[in-house]
Amino acid sequence: MGRTLSSLLDEACNNTPNEHAFHQWTETGWQPLANQAFRSLAEAVAVGLLDLGLEKGDRVAFLMHSDLNFCLLDMACLLASLVDVPIDLTQTLEHIIFVLQHSEAKALIVSNVDLLTQIAPYLGKTPHLQTVIVAEAPSGWLPAQLTCVMSSVGTTTDDRALASGSAIPESACLEIPLVSHSVYADQPLATVPQCIQVLVLETVKQQGQTNVSVDRLQQLRAALKPHDLATIIYIPDERGQMQGVMLSHENLSANAIASFSGIENLKRGEQEVVLSFLPLNHVLARVMLYGHIHYGHCIYFSNPKRVFKHLKDVRPTVLVTVPLFLEKIYDKILERSYRSPQIIVKEQTYSEGIINDRTTSLLFPLLVSLKAYLRLTLSLLQLVPVRCNQLLLQGALKLAQRYELGQAPTGLYALLLKVADRFVLSQWRATFGDRLKYLICGGAFLSAEIVNAFAAAGMMIFQGYGLTQTSAVVCCNRGQWNRAGTVGVPIAGVEVAIADDSEILVRSPYVMQGYYKNSAMTQEAIDTEGWFHTGDLGTFTDEGMLKLTGLKKALFKLSTGKYIVPQPIEERLKRSSLVAHAVVVGSEQKFCAVLLVPNLEALHVQALENGIDGSLETLLQHPAILALYRAVVDAANCHLPYWATVKRFRLINATVSVENGLLTSNGNIDRAHAIAMFVTDIAALYQDDLERRVNERDTAAVAIVSVSTSDCPAFAQSLNPRLTT
Repeated sequence: MGRTLSSLLDEACNNTPNEHAFHQWTETGWQPLANQAFRSLAEAVAVGLLDLGLEKGDRVAFLMHSDLNFCLLDMACLLASLVDVPIDLTQTLEHIIFVLQHSEAKALIVSNVDLLTQIAPYLGKTPHLQTVIVAEAPSGWLPAQLTCVMSSVGTTTDDRALASGSAIPESACLEIPLVSHSVYADQPLATVPQCIQVLVLETVKQQGQTNVSVDRLQQLRAALKPHDLATIIYIPDERGQMQGVMLSHENLSANAIASFSGIENLKRGEQEVVLSFLPLNHVLARVMLYGHIHYGHCIYFSNPKRVFKHLKDVRPTVLVTVPLFLEKIYDKILERSYRSPQIIVKEQTYSEGIINDRTTSLLFPLLVSLKAYLRLTLSLLQLVPVRCNQLLLQGALKLAQRYELGQAPTGLYALLLKVADRFVLSQWRATFGDRLKYLICGGAFLSAEIVNAFAAAGMMIFQGYGLTQTSAVVCCNRGQWNRAGTVGVPIAGVEVAIADDSEILVRSPYVMQGYYKNSAMTQEAIDTEGWFHTGDLGTFTDEGMLKLTGLKKALFKLSTGKYIVPQPIEERLKRSSLVAHAVVVGSEQKFCAVLLVPNLEALHVQALENGIDGSLETLLQHPAILALYRAVVDAANCHLPYWATVKRFRLINATVSVENGLLTSNGNIDRAHAIAMFVTDIAALYQDDLERRVNERDTAAVAIVSVSTSDCPAFAQSLNPRLTT
């Protein structure tokens, strides 16, 4: 307790100086930076920002990639007692502009000219904004040109025309190119209101270096207090409205130190190598970054598009990730293990189905010893190759899936695991660079099957639980307290209680200061005894491990860690006369889906108008009817970022009433009851493509929705996932 975030960097520079503390990927390779040099740059930028006229407590918004520049500018703002407001690049433009308006940001920092070009037409809607800083600009780029307000034909426009900015197109988002060069280089220069000055970071840094002094830096540190507001992070509430979570220096610094102190044998300095690829606008990545800075670790900044390559290049000892990343790797393992469904020997075909779990395990050592012999013999005789690799992979997978954390393998099983590790499981570790010691997973829940299988391969996943409002970490698995299917035990300084209705309550010095400009919602979230009501349901196991059991709140998270707000989507769906009820699902899944209960009267009218007759079952599977509902879903997807759109829907014939528990007394869907009742239908929505092709009868009732935003105004559209880095 009692630390500011900049003091974590000071302690590292003084106690654990590291010449290779930070590494930024460029087209020419990794560019290293010492933590002491990083501190000097942050100090210069902090002074430069204040010389622009910014004052303590002013908000500085970040529209930035999760790289070294983000880290540098974050630390500079913190040292200058400014409050940074990181914005999710994947949000719609209307959400981005709302955050700028609501936070009353006086400065906006963007990563490059591409992002500025896209956001510039709407900056007229941000009356408090005074300065825009571009972190990276091409050589010769003149920011003064951007301050000229020009029309498309090159004539000066009336400043009043930009008073409210351009109309924000619905569902539009930023395009983040995969390539490094500017995709907007050939387009006209962006226009911003003349009252907003546009600078490049290098100019701010040089100005700060000119004016920096020992006395001034001492004054900055003396003025900064642990309880000062450090950042405002915007997340949606249950109605989809963005709320600003206020976190202090002490909230974040103490949470980082408490989280790291619970990791057994974690070294300081260059002994630990970190690959950072999660978005730094999320609190988990931020807190982990502060911890790594404090420990003086070697940090490499990657991104989701390059992370697999960088894993092998960097060979990290620490990796913080979200469930979706591990699910993708596990899916690849499954795909590789079952790629060949049959084994062919001398043109005789044997179904793999005759080999069950037990026989696979028993045959495994024999297959290993026979593999080399058979390959050599068949090669010499030029016979049909025996596809033993699949049995080896499947046998190792079966053994890994039998593993259970907390129970040491013994006897024959232990021996078989060693053999499997020698030939197969070691390849799993190689995917991560083969020296990973700490695989930390948060943001959403990870299945016990994956946790156990990776543990069998010598990769312990330390799964945690937390929220933005609790400065990231509440509980985590670690050391002897690591069980699949749980999120571990509370970290130091955290109290966790289970309310009578099973809601998880948290009390700690890491709980937020409140919601920005919303005292009523703050009082609703934090009771008079200091307990924060999470909206998650849980219980403690006999060993004292916290286990998540469901949701009390309407919000849920995808396996990416992204929040989904179902109520507004459901309400938009029900505006159609074809829909009686809608239940948006997808908790811990890769994407969002919906169960639709048709309005039968309207459905029959539409069917007759389209010349369709038949039973209700026939109607629910008819392509023309599915097309009608696909259009309804497309319309509801408007205003949503691409990752939040409904990707699949399923029509179900169900009675929804208070009597059967699916409706509450106020007429709303009882979400928990509905999810429990329609568990089979929900599972069908998330069948993979192979299962879907096998089960053709189910395919007819499930439509894969092609997301279309062409009818939406641009400001509500989302990032193009193809262009996302």
